[in-house]
Order: sequence, then C-alpha cells, then structure tokens
Amino acid sequence: MAGDVRGRPSWLVAAVPYLWLAAFFLVPFAIVFRLSLSDDVLAQPPYAPLLDVSAGWNGLREFISGLDLENYAFVLSDSLYVEAYWQSIWIAGLSTVILMIVGFPVAYGMARAPQSWRPLLLMLVILPFWTSFLIRVYAWMGILTREGLLNQALLALGLIDEPLDILATNTAVILGIVYSYLPFMVLPLYAALEKQDDTLLEAAADLGAPPWKSFWLVTFPLALPGLVAGSLLCFIPAAGEFVIPDLLGGSDTLMIGRTLWTEFFTNRSWSIASTIAVLLLLVLVVPIAFYQNIQSRSLERG
Repeated sequence: MAGDVRGRPSWLVAAVPYLWLAAFFLVPFAIVFRLSLSDDVLAQPPYAPLLDVSAGWNGLREFISGLDLENYAFVLSDSLYVEAYWQSIWIAGLSTVILMIVGFPVAYGMARAPQSWRPLLLMLVILPFWTSFLIRVYAWMGILTREGLLNQALLALGLIDEPLDILATNTAVILGIVYSYLPFMVLPLYAALEKQDDTLLEAAADLGAPPWKSFWLVTFPLALPGLVAGSLLCFIPAAGEFVIPDLLGGSDTLMIGRTLWTEFFTNRSWSIASTIAVLLLLVLVVPIAFYQNIQSRSLERG
C-alpha cells in the first residue's frame, strides 16, 4: 500500500509532459489536420463539413463522409506550392551550412578561451536576444539598401564600383537567417566543445598526430552531437520562417511560411493553409527523426 502511495506522485510527474504535449501539440495538430481535410465555403466558419452533434451517429457519418484528401492532391500538384517547399528547404539548408561554417570557429574560440573570459563571451552571443527580433530584422533592411551601410563600406574599400541590389533578394534572406539564428548554432556547439577533455588532445599529440589531425579525429567527432543539435535548431525554424522572407525577400522569394500566411490571411483559404502546414510538419519530421536516430545510437555506444 505504501508503495502504491509513493508511486502515484511519480506517475503524475511522468504524466505532466505527456499531458502538456497532448494539450498544446496533439489537439492543435488534430484541429489543423481536420481543417486540411475540409473544403472552403463562403460561410462562417469558412470551411465545411461541420459536425452536427445533435444529429447523433448520422451527423458523425455525414461529417466523416465530407472529409477528403483533395487539398493534398491540389497542393502537391501545383507548381507554386512545390516550388515554395523546395525553395524553403534550399534556403534553410544553405543558411544552416553557412551557420555551421561561421558558428564552429566562434564556439571553438569560446571553448578554448580562458575560463574567466567565457561568461563574457557567452553573454555577447546571447546579447542580440535582448532586442526585439522584429527590430533587428528591420535594422537589416537599412543595412542592405543601396544607400545602406554594407554598400557604403564596400564602396569605401573599393571592392565594388556601384551599389549592389541586395535587399529584396534571396541573398538578403540568407543573410538575415544567418544573423538571426547564429546563437542557436553557437550555444549547442559551445556546450559540446567546452566539456571535452583536453587530455585527449595531449594524448593525440604524444602519439605524433599534428594539430589538424587531432582536431579532425578527436575534437570534431566529440563536437558532432552539438553540431547536429545546432543544425536542427536552425534548419527547422528557418524552413518555416515568415518575418525574414517577408521583410528582406522579394516577390520571387517563395518560402512556405510566407505562402501559408498569404493563403490564410489574403486568400482566406483555411483548408489550403492547414494542408500546407501539415505537409510542412511532415517535411520537418524527417530531420527530427534523423537526429533521434543519431541520439539513440550515441546512447547505445555510450
């Protein structure tokens, strides 16, 4: 009896995260998925069919029979939406690669800095979070204009002869994503690099390995979990980004977050917008499943 009493609190504690996920992820996802199977109508709400609870089983049968997969067939067959998905993945993937190239040296330098400097360096990395994300993106609009700071600096250095058209291009979107998501790449990498045992590098040097080989065979494999975590933290939200493409991108910047907003607020098509959201989630499940597979293998080896 005492064991049962002691077991109940632990069971409740374990159930809390599952109840949280059910309430704030599964239920909203079920609603969005239900909308994706509906049809647009000129009514309020602007979708059909609706479940008539008062009709009992007949109402439930009519509701289920009215659901279909036509929206998915339409989205997957329309070149506009397919292009938006591919462009989102391409821009998010390229931005993530750039973030890895930029973020790794930053995190490595922080991890190898003197112990007394590390809190200050860590604060400098997270300092941009103290300013509104929207304000920071607006600042980049001023930097990337033809009369902006970037063009003026390049002209002053003699690297260009006339101002470049950077704003309202995919290049501006990639720059905005790299700037905005850099801390999400640096922090997991720093956490992985900071806890590495320096004696491993000393052992590699004693065995005759040059510094570049010690880095490639010792430091990089141990930092790989942080690199994968940082890549997912950057790629997943970047693929569905809306603010940066809307403010820094041009009319030909077809990212899925911007397309979803247009369908919901401009075209008033709740069913198509929900279908786009469900398909985007399915696309992003792939890297999440890949990361979970890597984590499980790492735990098995550990």
